[in-house]
Amino acid sequence: MSEQRHLAQLNIGRLVAPTDDPRVAEFMAALDRVNGIGKRSPGFVWMMEGSGEPGRGNTETCIAGDPQLVSNLTVWTDVASLEAFVWNTVHRQFYARRAEWFQVLGAQHFVMWWVAAGHRPTLDEGLARLEHMKTHGASEHAFGWDWLAEAQLWKQRSCAVAAE
Repeated sequence: MSEQRHLAQLNIGRLVAPTDDPRVAEFMAALDRVNGIGKRSPGFVWMMEGSGEPGRGNTETCIAGDPQLVSNLTVWTDVASLEAFVWNTVHRQFYARRAEWFQVLGAQHFVMWWVAAGHRPTLDEGLARLEHMKTHGASEHAFGWDWLAEAQLWKQRSCAVAAE
């Protein structure tokens, strides 16, 4: 019998302004709503949480001491569940508007990898996977949407979002 695996994903971004700045207020105000939809979505397993303070999401967990460099780390039962949340919920609308709230990062900022069911990855683990993918390219160890044959919605929806 093979071990059950879940899909972990890490997405990082650098806000255009501090979290209390009016330029990111709409994004910050939507965090609880969007995260709540994710947590209620079929296939959701786990999300790295911040303090739990309303309207903060996980923005207190900054990277490299930069309070504007924020992350989202979640675990899903499978690719289809993560895709459905990303592309078939209100999340997609916020994704389409990401340039309003986030700086364009010159390097890869999104990575996925398989974890044993029950494992809760750490931010350091996710950052190491991201660095591995940047250095070695996509592999079973660390990958993006294009590495997953079963991932289909991102092909249809992400291109449409970019064209809007």
